[in-house]
Amino acid sequence: MKDRESKLNVSDSEDVGQPAEDKAVVDDAAREEADVKKLATDLEDLRQTMLRRQADFDNYRKRIERERSEDGRRATARVIEGLIPVLDSFENALAAHREAEYENYRKGFELIFKQLLDNVAKLGAHRIDPLGKTFDPHLHQAMDRIETTEHPDGTILAVFQPGYEFHGRVLRPALVRVAVHPGGASKGEVN
Repeated sequence: MKDRESKLNVSDSEDVGQPAEDKAVVDDAAREEADVKKLATDLEDLRQTMLRRQADFDNYRKRIERERSEDGRRATARVIEGLIPVLDSFENALAAHREAEYENYRKGFELIFKQLLDNVAKLGAHRIDPLGKTFDPHLHQAMDRIETTEHPDGTILAVFQPGYEFHGRVLRPALVRVAVHPGGASKGEVN
């Protein structure tokens, strides 16, 4: 009987120890599951942070490229603005010497003038040639007006100095003479 009692006591103690072990295993599993969830959350947070930083860097790179391009355009515009008076001087010199004795001299100047004008055009500038077009205060500056009914009101009749435009920006407006119908705007209003 002693044997039997000791077996009962052993089996009772095994039953008592078993739930404690199960509880410990369940607690460990729950802790591990919580750790896995926390790590997954941390991983997702890091992934989102990385995506935001990558997008910020892409935006920064694009902004720097855009600013670099704009700086280049501004520098080119300054160079062209410096060359415009040279072009004007060439035109004036060519207009002044129309005599036969200056023909060879004139041809050389015309070639130099054309080459300079072509190079300015390659840089992105182009002349504003408004003759016969309607006056636009964004592109033209009215220096004179003529009252006439032969042309529509606001038509440009003469160009005193050509204008230049660079990538949509007016470097210098064209100086023009504008047709005005009699009784229309006063001379002060056109200028």
